[in-house]
Amino acid sequence: MSSIFPIVQPEAEESASALPMAREIKWDFTAGVPVFSAGEAVEVTGAEAVKVWCWKALKTPRFRHDVYSWDYGCEAEDLIGKAFTADVKRSEAIRCVREALMVSPYVTGVGEIAVDFEGDRLTVQCTVQTIYGEVSLDV
Repeated sequence: MSSIFPIVQPEAEESASALPMAREIKWDFTAGVPVFSAGEAVEVTGAEAVKVWCWKALKTPRFRHDVYSWDYGCEAEDLIGKAFTADVKRSEAIRCVREALMVSPYVTGVGEIAVDFEGDRLTVQCTVQTIYGEVSLDV
């Protein structure tokens, strides 16, 4: 089919395939440390790498460390000591999780977020849709 504007062509959208393969150091989520084998850090790619990135982004307080951009990290720590109702804290924690994860070009969506406040501890369970598939996260 011919266009009425043959010289003006729409710009192609940047696709997920334009992104390089996601790479991270394998992480022991229970101990909170990187995994080494024979003295070398073990590398993971794809969905597992995005999962590691997400876990670390949620564990890193936003704006605290100069080495990270202001887009990286989670602001959920700011809820500590605030006189909000439980429902407001829960909805704000969910908002913080979504904002922290959606900055990654490898994350296409965040679904089913469950937050739980146990004293001064916040636990988050969620599913993250990535360009490689879905991963479950427990932080």
